[in-house]
Amino acid sequence: LVAVIWGFAFVAQVVGAEELSCMSYNGIRFTLGSVSLIPVIMIFSRKKPEKKVARNTLIASVCGGIVLFIASDLQQWGVQFTETAGKAGFITGLYIVLVPIAQLILFRKSTPLTVWIGAVSAVCGLYLLSMTGAYKVELGDILLIIGAFFWTAHILIIDHFNETGVDALRLACGQFAVCGVLNLIGALIFEPLTITAVQSALLPLLYGGLMSVGVAYTLQIIGQRDAEPTTASIIMSLESLFSCVGGVLFLHEIMAPSNYIGCVLMLTGTVLAQIPGKKKS
Repeated sequence: LVAVIWGFAFVAQVVGAEELSCMSYNGIRFTLGSVSLIPVIMIFSRKKPEKKVARNTLIASVCGGIVLFIASDLQQWGVQFTETAGKAGFITGLYIVLVPIAQLILFRKSTPLTVWIGAVSAVCGLYLLSMTGAYKVELGDILLIIGAFFWTAHILIIDHFNETGVDALRLACGQFAVCGVLNLIGALIFEPLTITAVQSALLPLLYGGLMSVGVAYTLQIIGQRDAEPTTASIIMSLESLFSCVGGVLFLHEIMAPSNYIGCVLMLTGTVLAQIPGKKKS
């Protein structure tokens, strides 16, 4: 569900970017996402969390929010400097293989062979789904590669704090607030932010804020309670597949035969990642 929402959010980002600059769009949508969770917390999470859980949630909110701020802005800037959005999607999706590598290096956590095969299959599929024409390295590519490392860090941060014990709704609300405030401060300093532009991008902002941020990122935190980081990254990478579907449905884009092969490889990789590996005795 996270992948579906994020995939269709691509359409909203394309339309929203026509009216608002990077930090303005991200600032408003993440702030909106944070505010949208306040009534949800009041209804479903009224009980005050234990002191340890509250402390972990606060630390996770700050860490997650800062990383989310950097990752989302690097992605948006990268798209602006890169020739095609497809290339940007492919480079961003490299977190599929960065997550298991980081787990192995930093935490000595081994990954089952089926998951590695699934990750490679998903990356190959992502390449066929996203890339067109000859590849050449540009400034935008460098920004996106750096951003991929921060998306990896965000997935690992969520996994780490889920293990220590956090309030999922308050963590989501907190990290969105941190990310939104940092973006708004940057927008007020560096970008022209007008009421007219906000009104023109109202629908993309509502979808980006309420669905992409408020719903999807919250579901990511809840989902990662039970899903391994590598498996979660492969599943969430399906956003590229659904962004293509959204492009066809709403932006009237056309998919080439290689794109369909890419979809099949990505789905194959996702299924392979679900096959349980052999447990050590």
